[in-house]
Amino acid sequence: MSDTRVGYQGEPGAFSETAVLALFPSATPVPHHAFRDVFHAVERGAVDFGMMPIENSQAGSINDTYDLLASGSASIVGEVIVPVHHALLALPGTSVEDVHRVISHPQALAQCQDYLERLDAEVLAVHDTAGAARLIAEEHRVGEAAVAAEHAAMVYGLEVLAAGIEDDPNNQTRFVAVSASGEPLGEPNKTSLVFEVRSVPGALYRCLGPFAERNLNLSKLESRPLGGRPWEYRFYLDVEVGESDDAFRDALEGFKEYTASVKVLGSYPRWPEQPDRG
Repeated sequence: MSDTRVGYQGEPGAFSETAVLALFPSATPVPHHAFRDVFHAVERGAVDFGMMPIENSQAGSINDTYDLLASGSASIVGEVIVPVHHALLALPGTSVEDVHRVISHPQALAQCQDYLERLDAEVLAVHDTAGAARLIAEEHRVGEAAVAAEHAAMVYGLEVLAAGIEDDPNNQTRFVAVSASGEPLGEPNKTSLVFEVRSVPGALYRCLGPFAERNLNLSKLESRPLGGRPWEYRFYLDVEVGESDDAFRDALEGFKEYTASVKVLGSYPRWPEQPDRG
């Protein structure tokens, strides 16, 4: 896959770039400004795949990704889980005592709150972790530090003042690879759906019943508001089985009886480093 181009949101050195190379080691990562830009690049064929963060073990779901999957034509074809270890980066020769301002993405700052509270420094949110590192390097910001991946220090020629500053050492982000073709990257054993239930009593309970009756494990169920329709919701569901499995197909038929709409977001191989679920 040496000619494969994979789009991601962020700048070189971002965790999304790490996810790209974890799933596509020989690919060319292609940075984009926004999540929507990545999806559009996939849909028009400017890149072969897109890499999107979909869930963080601390912050929960990344709603922008779910909304784009629901409304767009790209499908999930694989997933990867990336450990999120933050570091404090600054210009070479800087000491921790010299730092009077720390910049990074809001989520990264929140994930390092305990460490940052011990610093006598202003904390300022910017658009991206790797982008924060780039700003410090390119603008030679003396006395400023970025919270970003250690890899960003190598990319931008910065020094690591402190490593592993995240509050939770088990902090992880799940990314999904999306493509226009929908062809899975391996044998599928996980399927993601989005659906809306019919407006009848017990509809959600009845939707999920066919999966339980066939001993199919639901690893995620989450609701999101429907834009323009107050107090109405769509639901996102992960089932740990491939779409072609007979039990899944049977469950889906019963499931559809109580839904107003159903869309399969993708059927794909589950990342092997996830812990087993009961």
